Amino acid sequence: MNIKVLKNKDIARVIINEPKTYNSLSFKNLNDLINELNKLDLDKKIKVIILEGAGKGFSAGHNLKEVRGLKKREKYQKLFNLCSKLMLQIVEGKKPVIAKVHGAAYAAGCQLVASCDLAYSTKDALFATPGVNIGLFCSTPMVAVSRKISRKPMMKMLLTGEPIKANYAKEIGLINDYFSKSKLNSEVLKIAKKIASKSNLTIKIGKQTFYKQLEMPLRKAYAFTSKMMTVNMMAMDAKEGISAFLEKRKPIWKNK
Repeated sequence: MNIKVLKNKDIARVIINEPKTYNSLSFKNLNDLINELNKLDLDKKIKVIILEGAGKGFSAGHNLKEVRGLKKREKYQKLFNLCSKLMLQIVEGKKPVIAKVHGAAYAAGCQLVASCDLAYSTKDALFATPGVNIGLFCSTPMVAVSRKISRKPMMKMLLTGEPIKANYAKEIGLINDYFSKSKLNSEVLKIAKKIASKSNLTIKIGKQTFYKQLEMPLRKAYAFTSKMMTVNMMAMDAKEGISAFLEKRKPIWKNK
């Protein structure tokens, strides 16, 4: 299987398992990722998703051999539309998705990292939007990446195609943090467990509200988030959480 899903209680690991193509985002892999993420979004037992790549690195982006063989305009459009669908699936999904990166995350692979809610990498990981080097500007990857970092660093990545290191990726906001290879897995798991200990319902409301309000003007954003906080406040988990805090005990989430 090119996409492996490993479940451990309330955390799922989704592994792009095609190291011979550096975990390229081919038609098949894109479709399989969309299907697996959709299943996990509907799985009530799963609270957090970790996305990673097998072999030497995370993902080199699209499979250029496949891209070269497409030739027809409608096939190119279908490929890029499908890739965009995957990115939207991650952003619009109910559950937090954490990118766990080692090696390289290039082009659509870098886009995939930027689309995730959180991202962590090894110290020696590299990130790039190198399409300009082969005459194909990274237009769709820049949608995700430019929403995580500021314009000047983004334009430098796009115009030069040069990779950036993990320490700089953290500095500009592309990733949350980086660790040694030996610590990456345990550190990401620690963060995933911390998130999984919260109310499912609260995390779902919060994630979806966060991304929606980003696209709104200030006044509209405040009106929308005030409404969503009211919806959240009416939930049993909010009442339980406040009571637990005041009574100095651990909350018992009902996820409703």
